[in-house]
Order: sequence, then C-alpha cells, then structure tokens
Amino acid sequence: MTTTPTHTNLIASKLIELALKRGEGQLSSTGAFTTTTGQRSGRSPEDRFIVEEPSSSHAIDWGSVNRPIGADRFNALWNRVSDYMANRERFVSYLHVGQDADHYIPVNVTTETAWHALFAHNMFIQSEPYNPAAKPPWQILHAANFTCVPERDGTHSDGVVIISFAERKVLLAGMRYAGEMKKAMFSVQNFLLPEQNILPMHCAANVGEDGATTLFFGLSGTGKTTLSADPERFLIGDDEHGWAKGSVFNLEGGCYAKTIDLSRKNEPIIWDAIRFGAIIENVAVGGEDRVADYCDTSLSENGRCSYSLSHIEKRCIENRAGEPNNLIFLSCDVSGVLPPVSILSKEAAAYHFLSGYTARVGSTELGAKAGINPTFSSCFGAPFMPRSATVYAELLMQRIEEFDSKVYLVNTGWTGGSGGAGGTGSRFPIPVTRAVVTAITNGSLENCPTEHLDTLNLHIPLKIAGVDQSYLNPRNNWQDTADYDRQAQKLADLFIKNIAAFAPSQAILEAGPQI
Repeated sequence: MTTTPTHTNLIASKLIELALKRGEGQLSSTGAFTTTTGQRSGRSPEDRFIVEEPSSSHAIDWGSVNRPIGADRFNALWNRVSDYMANRERFVSYLHVGQDADHYIPVNVTTETAWHALFAHNMFIQSEPYNPAAKPPWQILHAANFTCVPERDGTHSDGVVIISFAERKVLLAGMRYAGEMKKAMFSVQNFLLPEQNILPMHCAANVGEDGATTLFFGLSGTGKTTLSADPERFLIGDDEHGWAKGSVFNLEGGCYAKTIDLSRKNEPIIWDAIRFGAIIENVAVGGEDRVADYCDTSLSENGRCSYSLSHIEKRCIENRAGEPNNLIFLSCDVSGVLPPVSILSKEAAAYHFLSGYTARVGSTELGAKAGINPTFSSCFGAPFMPRSATVYAELLMQRIEEFDSKVYLVNTGWTGGSGGAGGTGSRFPIPVTRAVVTAITNGSLENCPTEHLDTLNLHIPLKIAGVDQSYLNPRNNWQDTADYDRQAQKLADLFIKNIAAFAPSQAILEAGPQI
C-alpha cells in the first residue's frame, strides 16, 4: 500500500525543485520561479466569508466586505477539502504571523502545491523556535485545485476563502491567486489585535539611520512597496504592520509587490530582489532566455512578485522598530486635483484615514471595473477589516496623540489634469514623489511655510527641495483653472458624501473638504 507523501518545513530550494518537477511553473532568467493563476489573477471579494458564530459575530461589521456563512456549511466544506487533500501530495509549514513575542500568531499551513508553500515560506515569518509561548495554532488549508459546488457548499462560485475565528481556521479552496492567503491572515490579525489595544495597519514601514520610523498607508498600486524600498533607509516591511505602545512590528516576513512597468531605474531594490527564491506571478515570460516582461499586461495588470525580506540588503533585521515619527497616507488621485503633499492636523488625519481616498486598479480585484477608478476604502484597507472602521480610526488617533506623530497626505496619482479617458493630466514622476517623501522623513516639512487650498481644505508647503515649484499647487498646474475648480468641487462632494456614513465629530468634519 502506497501513501501520499507529506513534506514538512522544506527549505525554499527544495520547494522550488519540487514545484518544477510537478510542472507548477518554470524559472525566469533571474532564477525566480514563475507561474500563473488562471482565471483569478487578483483577490475575489465575493468569494470571501467569515463564519457566523457567537464568539465573534457581535464584533464583526457584516456587509458586502464581511459576508457571513454558517458554521455547519464551513465544517462540512472543511471536512470535504480535508478528505480531498488526504489523497494528495501536500506541503506543511509551521510559521508565525507577527514579529512580536506577545502578539504573534502561530500558523500551520497545508498546501496542495509546492509553489503556494513557497509563497507561505516567503510571506510569513520563519521562527526558531516555533511557537515559544505554546499558543493554540491557527490552521490554513489551501487546496488550489479543489472545485467548490455552490449548491452543495454554500459558496458564491467554484472557489472560496473562509475564516473561522472560533475554530482558528482559514480555508482556501479553488484559489490559486496567492495573495488570498496572506490577506486572509491579515484579516485575522485585524480582528484580534484591537482587542489588545494594538492598531493593525495596511501600510509599509521603514526606519532611518537615526531610528525614526515612517509608515506608508495605501491601497494596492499607490506606491507603498516602491516608496518604502528606499536605498537610504532600512525596510521593515511593505504591507502589513501592528502599532503597539512602544513599537511598530511587521506581520510578515516578505514582500508582495506589483510588477506592472517595474524597472531597475525606478525600483532598484525590488528589481534586485527578484532572484532565486522569489516568485513571479501572472507576468509574461518569453523566449528561450525566459526574460520577464513587466510591461506586458496580457496575463494581468496585477502581476506580482513575492520574495523574502532576506532578499533586501538594507532591511531592518529585527523586523520591527520604534513608534512612527511620520505617517504618510498615499492617495492615487485620478482626478488630478490633489497636491503632491499636504500637511494634516490630527483631525484631518482622522478624516482622511476614515475616507481612504485613492484609485483602484481594476485587475487587483476580480470583477472590478477595468482601468483606474476613484474609490474610498476606509482605513486604506477596508477589504481586510472585520471590525467597524471607527474602531481602527479611534486607535489611530490614540496612537498619534500619545506619540505626537506627524501625518501627511501624498498624491502619487495625476497632476495637470485628469488621468481618466481623454484627460490631459500626467502621473507624478516617481523621483518627484521620492523627493516629497525625503522632505517628510528629514523633517523639513515640519513648521514650514504653507498655503491653503480652500475647497479641499488642505495645507500645502510653499517649497520642497528637489521638487519643481509648478507641482506644489495643483491648481496652477492646470491649463484651465476654472476646470480645476470644477473638478476639485466634484472631488470635495465625493468626500463629503462618503464621510457621512461614519458620523464623525464636528471637529473631524470641519477638517475635511468643504462645499
């Protein structure tokens, strides 16, 4: 009688060897493992559920983001997928989520494919020893090729992501897009950490030679990974962190960067990290040389690369640092009316954190509109927040007040006109945005002379080293200032309509755009 093998805690090179042997992908010219994920090349929000059960249901903000599923349905499907996996070669990894002695989650990851095990190996934290506090572990069951039957399983489609807080389980069935795995565990920490008075954040983080930490909040595509990968600073992480009293700690052990139009000139740190041990996902790789073409979006606009933080030379080895001196809210403004940087008061920070205004790249989520569309995503991460946005906003305000952090709104989108169809605007050059970030991190924007944009109610600096004066006031950068005024009012109206859903205090309302 033969038994199907179970591979436990394999190193990256062995996982890659097995992935190649099993036909799961190939190596690129740089040695990175390349693969595709089929019909799903982004997250699938309509296929994500949370088990509705007494221990957690009262604290979950149920709705279109957090969709309920019954415990009986979940248990039946978990058992069905477990039986399916029992007859297949599988890969088991014992990892942590959270670089903190008190607030880590031990997680046992079981996958059907070697490359998804490699993804977990890259993105979660390899700890020695494993689970020193002997916490009850979470389980991830990842069956990439399982096919759900909605009529039988109670799912939306042939694939599903389900989180059970009572059982400490995450089920991913029929989901080949690897990002679902990391975002599921981010959602878990987003639920658990606030109970311990810790703010979970959808942000990147780095730290300077002087020990000053900077956070970069933003949705996918706004520049978190690119801007936090600064050759002059130590990278902590590019996407998920916790802010506790006295520290910022990474929830992950790797980076998951978008690759669209990636270049060595603009993103040298990311470019050099894509080598053996890294994964390139949904990127065209052509010819005998197997060179990845990051400008080719025929497979997806949401091409990705995953790599361990060990691929970054200038990184924060501890994977954590002190509380943040600076918070940067990244907004990719497709309307072209936001300035490249605004200085936010405490109340304005709460307003823009609750708003989470940016543009969404359609392919980041399955079923989203094609192209680039304006959107509001509270806390700059609404798809991953099980609790009400006000819970996270109140924690943010508490942390800002206690540590006296400075907050800035940075537009990485368009200027001089709209970025929409027929628009005359152009995207801010990455060197301009980098100069803005440098001015923030070196403290030159603190107490600097400013002017006020009335409609948007924003304070903007009059001068920034390395930034052409024409960029600073967006109104002056439009050929038709009357058209700018109209577009600014339209954006202000969108902000005002969106913020009403949160019923914030009058002080916070007055810190936002005005009619």
